[in-house]
Formats: sequence, C-alpha cells, structure tokens
Amino acid sequence: MRSLKVHLLMFICAAIVSGSFPVVAAISHALDPIVLTLIRFALATIVFAPIVWVRYSFVISPGTFFRYSLISATLVFFFWCMFLSLRYTTALSSSAIYTIVPGLAGVYAMLINKERLGRARLIALFLGIAGALWIIFKGDVALLAEFSWNRGDLIFLAGCFFVGLYGPLVGLFHRGEPMLQMSFWIMFTGTLWLLLLAGSRLSDVSWASVSLEVWTGIVYLAVFSTSITFFLTQYSILFLGPTRVMAYSYLNPAFVLVLDLFFYGTWPGVRILPGVLIVLAAMVVVQRMKSPGK
Repeated sequence: MRSLKVHLLMFICAAIVSGSFPVVAAISHALDPIVLTLIRFALATIVFAPIVWVRYSFVISPGTFFRYSLISATLVFFFWCMFLSLRYTTALSSSAIYTIVPGLAGVYAMLINKERLGRARLIALFLGIAGALWIIFKGDVALLAEFSWNRGDLIFLAGCFFVGLYGPLVGLFHRGEPMLQMSFWIMFTGTLWLLLLAGSRLSDVSWASVSLEVWTGIVYLAVFSTSITFFLTQYSILFLGPTRVMAYSYLNPAFVLVLDLFFYGTWPGVRILPGVLIVLAAMVVVQRMKSPGK
C-alpha cells in the first residue's frame, strides 16, 4: 500500500513539474534569471519556515548545513539554467532535453549510491528517452531531423547534468531527519547561494513594474513546483531510490501535451501512441527495481 502511495505521489509530482515549463517560458523575460530563481527559492523557504520552526527549530550542525548546501547548489544551477535558457529556446525543446535526466541520475546513482541497475534497466532508461522524444516530436521523423541545438538548448543541457545529481545526493546525505526539515534547509541554503550570485542586481530591478501575471507565475513555481515537489521527491527517494524517482521525468512530455490540449486546444493525434507505449514499457521495467535496502 505504501509503495502504491509513493508512486501516486510521484505521478502528481511529474504533473506539477510539467506545468513549470510553460510557466517559466511565459515569465523568463520579465526579470533577470538569477533574480527570478532567488524569488522562487525565497518564497518556497518562507512557506515551510513556520512549520519547521514549530516542529524542529532552526538548529542544525555545521556538517548538516554543508550537506544541504551541496544538494541545493545542484538545484540552483539547474533552475538558473532553466530561466536563462527559456529566453532563447522553447518549453517543448526543454522538455525534450530534460528526458536525459533519468539516465544521468541512473549513472550517478550507480557511482554515488552503488545502485545496481542491470543491463535491462539501463536499456529501459534510454528507451524512455526515445519514447519521450517520439511524443514531443509527434512521431514525425522529419520534425526530429529538423531539431537543431541553439544557445538556450546548450544552457539547459548543462543544467540537466547538474540536476541529475540531486536525487543521488539526497540519498547519500540523508541521515534520518524528517523530509520536511531537509526540504526547508535545501531551499534555505539555495536562497543563500542565490543571494551571493544576485548581488547588486536586486537594486536594479523595477519592482513596481513587475506584472501580476509574473508574480502569479512565481508563486506557482515557488509553492507547487518547488516546495511541494522538493518534499515529494525527497520523501519518495527513500522508498524508491533516485533512479526510479527520476524516471517519472519521462512523463513530462505527455503532460506538456495535455496542457497544450487544455489551454490551446492542440493535440497531435494517434501518431504519439507508439511513444506513449515505449515510455510506459520503460517505466514498468525501471519501477520493478528493488527499493533501497531491500
């Protein structure tokens, strides 16, 4: 029953993360990418601060603070790359590139967490990439052939190499503390990283001219695709392991297409079905891995 609950939580998490791609694309030009990322982390920290203060206090050891800072550094770099890249590329291209993250997380998990994936699961991870790409490009080989890398794609690719470390580092550095507490300190240390990077840029922002649409997008990113997804991801890693958790990223392209259907009425049709079947098959193989410690 617990396993089913965790898988359901990750399904919800994947849906929330998918919504962040079009949101970031819509607001990425409004503010400096570092400033946008800082606001996102700061608001997410504020959301959890009262709960953590009441339940656990704000006292942690220097070693724990250092571990959380290493984890948050991977996220800070990734989200900065995401905001910056979507000035030059599209949400669809970013979701295509993001499909490499489960494969990267699997490789990192083998090296860092000593996960034993096996040949079948490694093949499934990369088949998942193929299926996700099929969905993104609607089964049109010509459209895939026309895909060319631009500046934004390369920036986002660099971010993906860093975020692939996130799950394995959470598994490595968790010492039995509550996930809510760990989530808060990762967001807090991430905010400190971003304050160092932002510097004088904060005083250059015309805060009065920031539109309500931009603030709404930032609140969505801070509360849902940061606070909630951080907590759900870290909680699920303890039961499923980094590779199985990150494999849910394969669902992002399908969710993006559903969002396009809902908001814009566009749907690619039955051509995407082979890609959907490949993704589902890959997910089944990866999810049949044993949980950590079993």
